[in-house]
Amino acid sequence: MCGIVGIIAKAEVSGPILDGLKRLEYRGYDSSGIATIHAGRLERRRAVGKLQALEQTLRERPLHGAIGIGHTRWATHGAPNVTNAHPHATETIAVVHNGIIENFAELRESLIAKGVAFESETDTEVIPQLINHLLVSHNMSPVEAFQGALKKLQGAFAIAAIFDGEEDLILCARRGSPLALGRGEGERFLGSDAYALAPFTNRITYLKEGDWAIIRQDGWQIFDATDTEVERREQLSDAASALIDKGGYRHFMAKEIHEQPEVIGHTLSAYIDPVARKVTLPDRALDFKNLERLTISACGTAFYAGQIAKYWFEEWARLPVEIDIASELRYRVLPWPKQGAALFISQSGETADTLAALREAKAHGQQIGAVINVPESTIAREADACFPTNAGPEIGVASTKAFTCQLATLACLALAAGVARGHIDAKREGELVDALLEVPRLALEAITLEPQIEQIAHELAQASDVLYLGRGVSFPLAMEGALKLKEISYIHAEGYGAGELKHGPIALIDEKVPVIVLAPDDRLFEKTVSNMQEVMARGGCCLLMSSAAGIERAKRGGAPWQSLVIPDIDQALSPFVYAIPAQLLAYHTALVKGTDVDQPRNLAKSVTVE
Repeated sequence: MCGIVGIIAKAEVSGPILDGLKRLEYRGYDSSGIATIHAGRLERRRAVGKLQALEQTLRERPLHGAIGIGHTRWATHGAPNVTNAHPHATETIAVVHNGIIENFAELRESLIAKGVAFESETDTEVIPQLINHLLVSHNMSPVEAFQGALKKLQGAFAIAAIFDGEEDLILCARRGSPLALGRGEGERFLGSDAYALAPFTNRITYLKEGDWAIIRQDGWQIFDATDTEVERREQLSDAASALIDKGGYRHFMAKEIHEQPEVIGHTLSAYIDPVARKVTLPDRALDFKNLERLTISACGTAFYAGQIAKYWFEEWARLPVEIDIASELRYRVLPWPKQGAALFISQSGETADTLAALREAKAHGQQIGAVINVPESTIAREADACFPTNAGPEIGVASTKAFTCQLATLACLALAAGVARGHIDAKREGELVDALLEVPRLALEAITLEPQIEQIAHELAQASDVLYLGRGVSFPLAMEGALKLKEISYIHAEGYGAGELKHGPIALIDEKVPVIVLAPDDRLFEKTVSNMQEVMARGGCCLLMSSAAGIERAKRGGAPWQSLVIPDIDQALSPFVYAIPAQLLAYHTALVKGTDVDQPRNLAKSVTVE
């Protein structure tokens, strides 16, 4: 994940900015840069590779000035090179940016038509070019141009900007991607998290969703999404003693749930060319075209991601899929196909059972693919093809953002397989790419359901048993939702295929057993709702998650106990947005129960024993 540091100080800032960037190295990056203003003129330095390269560049060509912004970039749009490195600049403005500008292609085309010349391949460059256009062509002030540009940008992002001739002004904004402000004596700071600012101050103010700010040496003004000036609470941070900061959230799990719009965008940008509307895989990829069968294996949450992917591979690529949990697959006597591949999914890349299953598949001549979050891990090293999820560090034991980033990677792989095998034409590929690019925005919408979910959680916390129901891709998600609730609230929960309810689990139904129904408004909707009504007829209380239209249709058979209106999304991709309310429901139920959310009993983040 990219990192941002900005400083307005009394002395030169390029060295301190570099120090702040070093504290963000844990996020992963492949280029870096710093821009400052000195004697009224904007200057910048950029380098590819680790920060030592930027440090060497600064030794050779020092940057002066008491105001500046810096960035570590993880390549998304465009290769990791100096041209694509941040800060991006025009003659009047320099910008650093985390996240994804979803409508960058449209903005870029519009600006090119007005005579604007672009130099990079990035989505980020549209930001300074757009602001510069508003400054020059519309004679706006920096603040007016920044405000005007924000209203045109779509996506999940954090932005910081400095302006030529303005030695006491940084403008910044947060939409979906975290951003923290820091206060010193006659100095002001901003960063991606408090950890980056720990060498300078422990007095931290976190911007809330939609906020933007005017920062000067002696203070700042913060405005909300309606451009109303607001006050945000300052807090003391202990980031100096912690590797990764909670970013103003009560728990790492909460922070990681809220990071999903940004990190899903990071994942998708690694595999999608939004201009060409195509999926692009790494050079070392699997030969999907000639496969007889794909075997998928993983543990826990990653296994449920693989189960969802099974539906995608079989529908989009007509590729037969065998899937099993790794601890079973490694001991099965399986007839491996001659033209077969095996895909292993692991957040840490060190999961012992998954690694053992990988080695079993490799011994039987299978092509090996790995979907992992740690590219330097053992599983990544032993695979023939590695597909990083780019979720960034996940500290909470109960996986959230790693799960949805696994889904994003797997969806891109399944789509690529469909194209390679001739079952998806260019038109359908473009449609699915467009739908995938909508996911970060829809994930952000799903997060706005949190206040309603928090109220439901107070009642759910009284239950001893909970059932989750779903059909199609919602069936594995029902099991994942139940797993989340079990992991952190210690309430017994099970996920079932909705059609399986009448084959046994319905015996458990009474008014004390809540049933959570995941029912996207798809071709299976009526059947799922019919199963929900079977529960209601037996005195059960149901929480229905569906679209607004789906909930209205379902009410004809009797209103459920509770309902959550989930944003509309392409039917096949519904797990992306339905996962987030399920995660939030588990989180808030655990809060009511008073359990340890980030470190639930008996569980570990990376399971390296059998």
